[in-house]
Amino acid sequence: MQAILAIDQGTTNSKAILVSEKGELISRGAAPVGISYPQPGWVEQDANRVWQSVCEAVRACVEAAPAKVAIEAVAISNQRESVTIWDGDTGEALGPVVSWQCRRTAADCEKLIGLGHSQWVEETTGLPIDPMFPGSKMKWLLDRAPAGHRVRIGTVDSWLVHCLTGGRKHVCDASNAARSQLFDLKAQRWSEELCALFGVDKDLLPEVLDSAGQFGTTAGLPGVPDGTPICAAIGDSHAALFGHGAHKAGDGKVTFGTGSSVMTTLPHFIAPQHGITTTVAWRIAGKPTFAFEGNILVSAASLPWMAEILGPSDISALVDLAATAEPRGPGFVPAFVGLGAPYWNSDARALFSQINFSTTRAQLARAVTDSIALQVHDVFRAMQKQNGGSIGSLYVDGGPSQNRFLMQCVADLLGHAVIQCAAPEASALGAAYLAGLSLGMWADLDAIGRLPRQNITIRPQTNDNAEKFKTWNDAIARSTFEPPPVIGE
Repeated sequence: MQAILAIDQGTTNSKAILVSEKGELISRGAAPVGISYPQPGWVEQDANRVWQSVCEAVRACVEAAPAKVAIEAVAISNQRESVTIWDGDTGEALGPVVSWQCRRTAADCEKLIGLGHSQWVEETTGLPIDPMFPGSKMKWLLDRAPAGHRVRIGTVDSWLVHCLTGGRKHVCDASNAARSQLFDLKAQRWSEELCALFGVDKDLLPEVLDSAGQFGTTAGLPGVPDGTPICAAIGDSHAALFGHGAHKAGDGKVTFGTGSSVMTTLPHFIAPQHGITTTVAWRIAGKPTFAFEGNILVSAASLPWMAEILGPSDISALVDLAATAEPRGPGFVPAFVGLGAPYWNSDARALFSQINFSTTRAQLARAVTDSIALQVHDVFRAMQKQNGGSIGSLYVDGGPSQNRFLMQCVADLLGHAVIQCAAPEASALGAAYLAGLSLGMWADLDAIGRLPRQNITIRPQTNDNAEKFKTWNDAIARSTFEPPPVIGE
């Protein structure tokens, strides 16, 4: 049986799956990564542990596979906007993986904004100047790198390719490059001007390749023959969009996890406005497909926090409690590390609003679960405000997407059906499909679109949301110390 090994390196876990030429899942493996918070607003990981967790996940996946499975290629999907630095000769990590969640360069970003660079950077990269994106974090790592090394710096896909190939390749794909804030979207290359602005030596960056292509061959990956080609690399959110078959303009998806990524495919490049970003969804045969994206910094991560405070045994129990809440409860904004799209406010703070003596535990739980859906609502309204188009097929993935109550909240607040995907490995599947496309295992996008999928459509059941939007907008205003926005009205 021919198969593709897809690695999905995420914020909290590394996963690996084997996908057959029929698009069927053969086996899976996973390993935890670990994350640390050295001081308020700082989030980082150990680069060596990231690689070790990938090896553990791959080993478990291969050992769980039936006999006589031939691994034809390896594919990578990865957590985006996280960056690290290493010695190109020895592979020694020269610093931590600075997470996409990390706000340590907020002051540096504010300085660039104050100098008037915002509009040009956003028009060139599709991204606002914000510590979420790698440019300022790369400068932070370079300033602290020990002397005497052949420095390499890059996003997580480039670190994994270095490790997978025994240090022979320093490359990344266009989707990850597009999230770096050093990449010119229209020219599809690293920008000398952007690198100079952020203080990053362009020669230290990886070569940018198509998302489906040749990234080198494996050396020393457990359970995988040396010389196996690496045929795809792509950011995890982009991979999920591709894996769902959301190839038509207007189609979109929401990936729910620690944070959330909301993406819709575009017919062509459109410069971003209204707090959303433009990015490369994927690049095939030198041709980029673009997408709108809204990055929500804290989404399902608020659930275990609330469960610990309120005392339910687990997240499922918390959601069950939320489902019993009476309407017109308090508002909650999960701005634990500031707010991402569409607000982009690093100074915003998490809070509950409109609490009184009649507020119940169930209402507090419901405010937290609703905040997941309300943030998605605001991003989609910002997207529609810019392009005037309607949402096409809307897919949901990630662990929280398997909870029917949460997804019903999303459908109700959006006023649009969502398609719940049975397979939780959407990002890994998307990467596998790209590798199969590169190998010729599948002829084209239409062939990938015809692969079997077990999806459930969840339709809106109510449109009586006016009071909920009013409470939410008031809470956002208090969180950001600004007048209430009109985006959710």
